[in-house]
Amino acid sequence: MLRITDARTGEPVAAAPARRGLTRVEAHASGFDASGLRVLLVADLLVRALELGGTPVWALLTGDREQAELRAGATALGTRPFEDSSDLGAALGEAQVVHVVGGDGAAPDGVRIAVAPVHSAMTLAPGSADDPAVMRLALLARPRGLPLRLDEPALAGAHRVLERWRRAVAAWASRPSRPVPDEVRGRLRDAWEDDLDVPAVLGVLEWVEHRPDLDDGARFETYAYADRLLGLDLARDLGRMP
Repeated sequence: MLRITDARTGEPVAAAPARRGLTRVEAHASGFDASGLRVLLVADLLVRALELGGTPVWALLTGDREQAELRAGATALGTRPFEDSSDLGAALGEAQVVHVVGGDGAAPDGVRIAVAPVHSAMTLAPGSADDPAVMRLALLARPRGLPLRLDEPALAGAHRVLERWRRAVAAWASRPSRPVPDEVRGRLRDAWEDDLDVPAVLGVLEWVEHRPDLDDGARFETYAYADRLLGLDLARDLGRMP
């Protein structure tokens, strides 16, 4: 079961309702900047993790500044669509509300996930980037509760990781498929169900990459499975490699 730390109390709580029903995820982004995009990416992770667990989700974007720019930037970074909070109403079967906020941002009552700010002097134009997943990885690779610096070295590091993993995934795809080993699946689920710990998920992928006793087909299926959460388009180069 996915558990997240409620920023109001510091205590872990279930992200999905105890009874069957819808979870509403509200992203509270103050404007179009790297911090706002990080809020939307964390909300997107939460939506993906809940859906992987079988929980229906209603995702909303709140705020009154640069909403069109935020939506365009988030879409370029591969987020699921967020509806407009101006259409907010009582959803049929709604049982849980989770607010994803930047820093100490205010939010209505409900479980609250706090996202630390991003310090960046870079011009944000994720829609024009050759590979927006590079920025997505750079913004997600650090624990969400810690401030993050987005600069050329951070992007270069994320690019190197993605390039290496995509080459590996394309090579592994040529081998006979094998199921994700139970131990590996368990480690991945334990990582993302423990407060959406993306750095731990990435650590599991590094472990799988170098573990000598795994079939390449199992490595491929593991990366494909994890990418349902990460949204990094890890299988992008299938068929492109010589």
